[in-house]
Amino acid sequence: MRTDTVTALADAEPRVYWLDTPARPPSRPALQAPARTDLAVVGGGYTGLWTALLAKERDPGRDVVLLEGDRIGWAASGRNGGFCAASLTHGAANGRERFPHEYQTLERMGLANLDAIEATVARYGIDCDFRRTGSLDVATDDYQVAGLQEFADDGGGDFLDQAAVRAEVASPTYLAGIWDRKGTALVDPAALAWGLAAAAEAAGVRVLEHTPVVDVARSGAGLALRTANGPTVRADRVALGTNAFPSLLRRLRLHTVPVYDYVLMSEPLSPAQLDAIGWRHRQGVGDSANQFHYYRLTADNRILWGGYDAIYHFGRKVRPGYDQRPATFHTLAAHFFETFPQLEGLRFTHRWGGAIDTCTRFFAFYGTAFSGRAAYALGYTGLGVGASRFGADIMLDLLSGERTERTELDAVRRKPLPFPPEPLAFAGIQATRWSLQRADRDEGRRNLWLRGLDRAGLGFDS
Repeated sequence: MRTDTVTALADAEPRVYWLDTPARPPSRPALQAPARTDLAVVGGGYTGLWTALLAKERDPGRDVVLLEGDRIGWAASGRNGGFCAASLTHGAANGRERFPHEYQTLERMGLANLDAIEATVARYGIDCDFRRTGSLDVATDDYQVAGLQEFADDGGGDFLDQAAVRAEVASPTYLAGIWDRKGTALVDPAALAWGLAAAAEAAGVRVLEHTPVVDVARSGAGLALRTANGPTVRADRVALGTNAFPSLLRRLRLHTVPVYDYVLMSEPLSPAQLDAIGWRHRQGVGDSANQFHYYRLTADNRILWGGYDAIYHFGRKVRPGYDQRPATFHTLAAHFFETFPQLEGLRFTHRWGGAIDTCTRFFAFYGTAFSGRAAYALGYTGLGVGASRFGADIMLDLLSGERTERTELDAVRRKPLPFPPEPLAFAGIQATRWSLQRADRDEGRRNLWLRGLDRAGLGFDS
């Protein structure tokens, strides 16, 4: 363990920076008595919030109840990096490989979805520091340069050679880059969640916190949601946005695994420190390795630095104790100072982690249950800040029985392969992580294990 990382992390609070603010709204009450509604939304993250708000926009007379087990935006929606991407397929390469015949449609829909998010933020006055900065993907190894050039030649953005990319963000590790100027916005993720909740309430949605839903079952012509508190909610339709937590639909539980991602937040940079790294266009940045880092500036000129490790715990468990992982924090800090040696001496104020729901195709999948009375969207694999709104629209289309351009997509109609049960899931994921690390050290060459997963359409994304 390097001394500089110990010093840099010495005062880092084990809390989520975005949630650690007096601007956090006061807690809402829990469900106290049985309730009846047209649409019950389970989950107070982005998927549930967008579903509730869009449901009222489509039909202001519809009664909507949103049930959150803890606090609005406390899980993945309030602790991510704030990258709001247009991509619905976890990147162009993944989308083209899996759905080549409709990728252009998915790309168009993704950009329209991001435009709609920007318009919603403006329309409701959501104060979430929404900035359409675009993203900068950088090469830090020689073999990655050609891949970026090829992607740029295919319309993926503006290619930047070594001098040009370092002029954007000054790191001695950068060998090239590609700037996608329109496909990513940066936000304060918790503030976005809180703003969506406030907008939904203003539209008439009943938002209830501290109300975990533990079961969904048929009840007459509708469904009944049993809560851990005791009262039951009866609804004509149900939308499930439970993300990395075990699905209320048992048949979906093998389709996702929760993977833990970790983040550091620095203290604010001084004017001299900010000048030393440039970054005048404030893009979100990610490197091109399998075990990649993502990072960005905040409104007060801190650097959020996350990624690299993706940790899976045996049995698909999601536990508060997993939110802190000292070994990963020291690894991240060491990599930070390798990337920005001119910031030696900078300290971190916050350190945290959280679970991401991933599936074997690395982007969300959708469907219905209970003869179309319930719908779900899950498996976002880290790009849910933007794609969750698209997922909400799909769930509402499915619940209405409406055939739309969205519901006719193969990407919506088809499901990914499930992960195997334990202990095979744990063994397979560990083998994949080891293989990805090896590929990063071997100029991106994928070993027999990774090539077999590619052929099977089954894998694990770091």
